[in-house]
This record gives sequence, structure tokens and C-alpha cells, in this order.
Amino acid sequence: MKARIVVTLKNGVLDPQGKAIEGALKSLGVEGVASVRQGKVFDVEMAGADPASARAQLTAACEKLLANTVIENYQIDL
Repeated sequence: MKARIVVTLKNGVLDPQGKAIEGALKSLGVEGVASVRQGKVFDVEMAGADPASARAQLTAACEKLLANTVIENYQIDL
């Protein structure tokens, strides 16, 4: 089973890396960029075919390692 986990900063959390990317895009002449927020994507392959078990294990992985839940949100797509 394949899963994709997307981790993004919560609204209101400052994103200096996103601001740097925004500035770089503008300096490269990319027009119309209003703002940029950066995040992380994890593609995970799980053994087994039980979606509920996979989601539970991936949720635990996000809570313990992949996301800083104080400042980040995560979404799991199976």
C-alpha cells in the first residue's frame, strides 16, 4: 500500500524559507507570486493491505517523527 504524507506549517506560523523562495521567484522574473509557503512530502510504501492499520501506524509516525505538531499540520492520503 502506498501513502503520501504532506506536512505544512500551521496558519500564523512564520515561514522564512517560504519568504526566501518568494523573493527568489520574484528576482527570477516570475510574475504574480503573492506568497509562498513551503512544506514536506513523504511517499511511504507499507506492507499489508489494511487501510485502517496503515493509517494508524502513519499517524503515529507523524505524531512522533515526521511532523512537529506544535507548528505543523499533516495530511495522510492512502
